[in-house]
Amino acid sequence: MGAKNNLTEFVLLGLFRSQEMQRACFLVFSLFHVLTVLGNLLVIVTINASKTLHAPMYFFLCHLSFADMCYPSASTPKMIADTLVERKTISFEGCMTQLFSAHFFGGTEIFLLTAMAYDRYVAICRPLHYATIMGHRKCGLLAGASWVAGFLHSILQTLLTVQLPFCGPNEIDSFFCDVHPLLKLACADTYMVGLIVVANSGLISLVSFIILIISYVVILLNLRSRSSESRRKALSTCGSHIITVLLVLLPAMFMYIRPSTTLAADKLVILFNIVMPPLLNPLIYTLRNSEVKNAMRKIFRVKGSSRGEVKLQGFS
Repeated sequence: MGAKNNLTEFVLLGLFRSQEMQRACFLVFSLFHVLTVLGNLLVIVTINASKTLHAPMYFFLCHLSFADMCYPSASTPKMIADTLVERKTISFEGCMTQLFSAHFFGGTEIFLLTAMAYDRYVAICRPLHYATIMGHRKCGLLAGASWVAGFLHSILQTLLTVQLPFCGPNEIDSFFCDVHPLLKLACADTYMVGLIVVANSGLISLVSFIILIISYVVILLNLRSRSSESRRKALSTCGSHIITVLLVLLPAMFMYIRPSTTLAADKLVILFNIVMPPLLNPLIYTLRNSEVKNAMRKIFRVKGSSRGEVKLQGFS
C-alpha cells in the first residue's frame, strides 16, 4: 500500500475490438437503453396515476422500476458512446463514480426484491393480518432500508477501491469500471480487499438468494390448501418475482461469490446483469399482471378520450 497512485485515467477495452461489432453494439444497446427507460417510466407513471394500484406490491414495484431505470444508466450510456471512438478513456473520478452508482442501484435492486418477497409471504401466508403488517409506515421503512443498505454496500466497495494505489498499467478489460478488473490493476496486495469484496457483494447475493428461495418454498407449501383459483393468482404474481430474482441474482453470484479473479465470460455476464433485468422487468410485471394491464388501458383510454373531446370542441 506504499505505492503512490499516479493514474488520472483508465482505458476501457470494451466488449469487442472490431468496428462492425461496435457499430452493431451502438444500435442494439441504444435501442435497449431507450426501451429500458421508457418501459420502467411507464410502470412508474401507471402506478402513480392509477386509482387501483395502491397495494404494497405496487409501491415496491415503483421503487424497483426507478432502480431499474437508474442501474443501467450508470454504465450503458458511456458504453454506447465508447462504440463511436477508438480510444475509450474514463477519468479516475469518473471511474469511481461509475463503480459507486452501479453498485448502489444494483444493490438496492436486490434488497427491494427481498422486501417484495416478504410482502408476498405475508399476503399469502398471513392474509388476515396483511393490512396490519404491511401498513404504509412498514412499507416506507422497508423501501427506505433497501436504499440505505444499497448505499452502504456501494460506499464500502468504493472506499475499498479508491484508496488502492494504481501506478500502471491502466487498461481495464471491460466496458465499465468494476471491482475485480480494478483490483487486478492495483499495484499492491489486494488479497484482503478481495475477501471483503466477496463478503460484501458475494454474500449479499447468496444470502438474499437463499432467503428468497426459502420464502417461496414456504409460500408454495402454504398454497397446497388453497383453492385452484387462489393458487393460480398467487403463482402468477410469485412467478413474475421468481423470474426477476433469477435474472438478477444468478449473474451477481457468478461475478462476486468467487475470489477476486477475472474470467473470459465476466464481460458478457455483467453485461447481461446490467442490461437484461431492467429491460425485461417492465414486461415481466405487466404481461403477467392483469391489474397493471387494466390500469394502463384505463389511463390511456382516458387520455385518448380527452384528446378526442378537445378536437371535437375545436371543430364546434
